[in-house]
Amino acid sequence: MSKTPIDKALTPEKFESLKIKTPPTNSAGIGGLVAATSHAFKYIKPSNILKISTNLNQKGGFDCPGCAWPDPDDERSILGEYCENGLKAMSEEMQNKLINREFFAQHSVDELGGLSDFEIGKSGRLAEPMYLPKGASNYEPISWEDAFKKVGAHLNALGNPDEAAFYTSGRTTNEAAFLYQLFVREFGTANLPDCSNMCHEASGSALSETLGIGKGSVTLKDLYKADLVMIIGQNPATNHPRMLSALEKTKKNGGKIIAINPLPEAGLMKFTDPQSPIKMLTGGTKLSDVFVPVTINGDVAFFKAILLKLLAKEEELGDVFDKVFIEEYTDGYDAFISDLRIYNFDECLKASGVSKEIFDQAFELILNNDKIIICWAMGLTQHENAVDNIREVVNLLLLKGSIGKEGAGTCPVRGHSNVQGDRTVGIWEAAPQAFLDKIEAKYGFKPTVKHGYSVIEAIKAMYEGKVKVFFGMGGNFISAVPDTVYSAQAMANCNLTVHVSTKLNRSHLVTGKEALIFPCLGRAEKDYQKTGVQTQSVENSMGVVSSTKGVLEPCSSDLISEVAVVCGIANATLKDRSKINWLAYKDDYDLVRNDIAEVVDGFTDYNKKLKNPSGFYLPNGARIRKFKTKTGKANFSKNKLPEWTLKEDELIMMTIRSHDQFNTTIYGLDDRYRGVFNERRVIFMNKEDMKLRNLKEHDVVNLKSEFKGVIREANAFKVVGYDIPKNCCATYFPETNVLVPLDSFAHTAKTPASKSVRITIESL
Repeated sequence: MSKTPIDKALTPEKFESLKIKTPPTNSAGIGGLVAATSHAFKYIKPSNILKISTNLNQKGGFDCPGCAWPDPDDERSILGEYCENGLKAMSEEMQNKLINREFFAQHSVDELGGLSDFEIGKSGRLAEPMYLPKGASNYEPISWEDAFKKVGAHLNALGNPDEAAFYTSGRTTNEAAFLYQLFVREFGTANLPDCSNMCHEASGSALSETLGIGKGSVTLKDLYKADLVMIIGQNPATNHPRMLSALEKTKKNGGKIIAINPLPEAGLMKFTDPQSPIKMLTGGTKLSDVFVPVTINGDVAFFKAILLKLLAKEEELGDVFDKVFIEEYTDGYDAFISDLRIYNFDECLKASGVSKEIFDQAFELILNNDKIIICWAMGLTQHENAVDNIREVVNLLLLKGSIGKEGAGTCPVRGHSNVQGDRTVGIWEAAPQAFLDKIEAKYGFKPTVKHGYSVIEAIKAMYEGKVKVFFGMGGNFISAVPDTVYSAQAMANCNLTVHVSTKLNRSHLVTGKEALIFPCLGRAEKDYQKTGVQTQSVENSMGVVSSTKGVLEPCSSDLISEVAVVCGIANATLKDRSKINWLAYKDDYDLVRNDIAEVVDGFTDYNKKLKNPSGFYLPNGARIRKFKTKTGKANFSKNKLPEWTLKEDELIMMTIRSHDQFNTTIYGLDDRYRGVFNERRVIFMNKEDMKLRNLKEHDVVNLKSEFKGVIREANAFKVVGYDIPKNCCATYFPETNVLVPLDSFAHTAKTPASKSVRITIESL
């Protein structure tokens, strides 16, 4: 019996062999070293391991396709400027096993849909373009020329350009992303949903409103010089392990660290540098001075409590707030203070879930330091009130004058390696008019000024038949988005789905009536074009643009670059009506950068600047106290406490990654830092909540969420007792994305509320 799109989108309800150990309180060290090297030797050709390890994140080498944590401006480690999960990412992308026409002839789409995400990802590197005809059960080979023609034919047959959506993942380089959005705009739409919509869109919205730039304001050197670093809603040891080295320097230089998170993650507690034999012998560096176990989505309440007590101290002592900074550089202070007085300290502290003792410890550090950096990730951005979370963070920094000076500022830690760069060069469904005007002046066509679809809007449009062609530039869309059942049906409603990828993923199995897979070069592979091996570029979390250039021979002669893919579909679709010579860009990426220099602010002399081995910093007004807001100043904001309560039998659930995972890519089945091995279908629960429900360790349960009358289900999860606040629980994504309502998202940003899902538990 043929599987439905929903069957193939959901992760299989099967268990492995769950093993539980006591979670460690130390990260990296010998365990990280062993895990990284074992992955490398298992999946990468031995002849390639040395080339990868000596060129990954090095000057003149290639950028890791994993996270966007910045590389040091000065010297980089000769032993390896990468982390455990960076080498796992390379092991995934540079697998020595190839899959081509023989593989797809032997395995139907239905059969592949029954595999776990780990098994799908480890099938091998895609080696040639593949096509799934209407009604077919298996992918079959197709030439690049015919594939481009098929995309062009589908696009040109649409009733209007808005019937297509063009998704972008964060691994796409600046050059490919710029050309991609340029093609989409010349085609006639602004439907450019991207992965920012699902992670840090709330950060961009809040920071643009308050500080005039949707990016962080600090550099790595600021972290080294900070008196206090606050890490909120973030798990650095898994998601950005090289951040731990920077935090170690913070501590070495006398700085303090506050970690605010529902879970006591190992990487927030202690770090052992695997490149230092002495530290491996002596046990590493304690990182957090105070750990604040805030309840899920209790962050605004916690910060309001901090702000209220700071206000009381200011009125008592008179020197707590930076009055000079506030007077010269900010707007809205009086209205903010008036609003703050509405709230009650005790009620806010109770809503945060934090004890008075721990609160006081954190407060003393905030009170007595002015060089404060606040770092955050999706623990703050994936709630309905996510924008309020970030604005409240900014309020605290503004009161302390901790913006635009050494060792102080905002630090949203972006996930994928070039997600920030993609937005910078134009991947945006709501691009500013100034950018569109430059496109028109440069290329002679008028881009639509109508805002396009974000991710959530694109899914709804596909479901309703308004979008008939979906094109995905990288990523694993179906496993990344919320409301899996609804989203799978949305994809199936399309006439054509196309995915550009290095390896097989679940999105290739949840298809429209026809489907194409375009295999592309990996970051580590040489990109041969007519003018030689090409250099590309990326932007990291701190606004540094640097070069990336592959060092390995392509694993298949049928692979092409993302730039070549864009140029191919643009040429096949627009043909003679285009005002752009697309094929010229494919031959020489310097030409792409010359255009970016004309169109995108901050890229003047792009090709020249890119030759700097460390890259170059883009302009950042918040870093120098030039706030490009409507008021011309940094803006205080008024933010409400979240208005939600749990029913008697409900828990608040957040989706999280395991340590053997980056975004939707599953490297393995272990979560070493949480003591969970060989299993992903688990739910972490407070032991008192387990007792109330008569649950024991390893009991199997079903999970349900209800939102606006719609019930969603995820079945067969094993219970794991854990140190998590009462009434809270955590599960891995994508297994529980099915429980995340599509209509539950951040106001003004539409980031899915994947970190605050109300669920009930049904025992089996």
